[in-house]
Amino acid sequence: MKTILHTAAASQLETECLVVAVVDNAAESKNGGKAAKPKPQLLTDDKSVLNAAADLIASGEVTGKMLESALLHKPPRLKAKRLLLLGGGKAKSFSSTELRKLAGAAVRALKAKGVKSFAIVAPASLGAVAVKAIVEGALVGDFEPNYYQSDREDKKIDKLVIVAKGDEKALQAAMKQGRIIGEAQNFTRDLVNEPGNRMTPTILAERAQKMCDEVGLQCEVFGGEKIRELKMGAFWSVAQGSDEDPKMIIMRYEPAGAPEKPVLGLVGKGITFDSGGISIKPADGMEKMKYDMAGGAAMIGAMRAIAQLKPNMRVIGIVCASENMPSGKAQKPGDVQIAMSGKSIEIINTDAEGRLVLADGLHYARQLGATHLIDAATLTGAVVVALGMVNAGVFANDDGFYNRFNAALANSGEKMWRLPAEDDYRDMIKSDIADIKNTGGRWGGAVTAAMFLKEFVGDTPWIHLDIAGVAWMEDAKPWIAKGPSGIAVRSLAEFAQQFAPDGADSSGGVSASSATIKAKSVPGTQAAQKKSDSGAGS
Repeated sequence: MKTILHTAAASQLETECLVVAVVDNAAESKNGGKAAKPKPQLLTDDKSVLNAAADLIASGEVTGKMLESALLHKPPRLKAKRLLLLGGGKAKSFSSTELRKLAGAAVRALKAKGVKSFAIVAPASLGAVAVKAIVEGALVGDFEPNYYQSDREDKKIDKLVIVAKGDEKALQAAMKQGRIIGEAQNFTRDLVNEPGNRMTPTILAERAQKMCDEVGLQCEVFGGEKIRELKMGAFWSVAQGSDEDPKMIIMRYEPAGAPEKPVLGLVGKGITFDSGGISIKPADGMEKMKYDMAGGAAMIGAMRAIAQLKPNMRVIGIVCASENMPSGKAQKPGDVQIAMSGKSIEIINTDAEGRLVLADGLHYARQLGATHLIDAATLTGAVVVALGMVNAGVFANDDGFYNRFNAALANSGEKMWRLPAEDDYRDMIKSDIADIKNTGGRWGGAVTAAMFLKEFVGDTPWIHLDIAGVAWMEDAKPWIAKGPSGIAVRSLAEFAQQFAPDGADSSGGVSASSATIKAKSVPGTQAAQKKSDSGAGS
């Protein structure tokens, strides 16, 4: 999708369709009184656009309700062939989160009608952040997962024009940043979408290597022999049941002149298919287990974005890729494995394999010099029980590190909720025969999984993202297709820019200082900080 910035009047733009957001600016009722009548407000100051929509607004058919739509053909006094009004909800809470959704919804609605290009008005009140959010949302909305349908209709938006006012250099930088992040999210979704026979650990490593070559990252890939040589007993225990060779993918972003510290380590679970091993899963729904590498894919996508955004900080990305299969070679419940760190692990359930590969990945990231760690994994069904398919679970051992990550969520719009990682839970993973066991029982399963990982990070500031409930969209939404969501890529990219010691950029990229865009809401309102256009990563 080609994206173009247009700084002249929206009414004078020749386009297949002009899209404008509408919010409800009605005052809230007080003391439980009757709700006020909707007061729709178009987020544009172009008088010709306001006049063209006046009769439709006066009719009461447009209220500003979130994702409400009204399409007007041959709008008077506009050069656009159509005018699409999209509801953004209450004015007081309208922010880049809602705008990102609206951009995706516009793409999906218009391409279904055969429209190939359109323009959208960026609300001036949001500044450059509006441009960035529109590009991200539009790119994500354009993604379709039906690769292998022989009668697939390849409906795509060829061109998006963003009508915006402000400093053109800042707007162009925001548009570039939005494209980098949106494309990285779709790159991640592309990896997750592939079936297990077309996304083995070897193929995942090849895709990662190709991406690194394209964006200038260093990449190294270890196979099973090297994994055993490094004494990664936890990782190898998962891989040993499969005929597919496991791969450890190490990606390095090392910009010239970057300080020695901090070094951010991003570690992802890359189980390209999870049968459960000897503790085999039920057949119903097992086909979805191709998505069990979504955490690893998110780290590959995040590294792609980071390489192009160019924060002044070293970043190491590690993906532990394997299948988890039952066979005569597979590990069994009751086995004891020795992790790279030297800790012994009693295997209670072979379907609790993600934490095993991450254990060695986290330890190895520390060996490579990571001073701060973030891991992502479709780790537990328990987090879905706790948070549903709306929020990812977040665990942390350092409040300051968590607070800085949480601040990045205001920019990314991804919904994540912190859960405890307190020492009181450690007793639940004590083993009678080994140092720890790989499951803590039924209760608090997401927490005990996090506590298991905590054993391998020492005193290194660490965040764990359990994305099991939000890495896959179970149903299509107006702004995103059913299938992989690409959750965490936006948040990791935003965080990497904010966490870098400074925004120096000598490589012609989008510097953290000039283009890290802060989330905004309409002036006079307060946007919720933890809202998401993706709960599942749109």
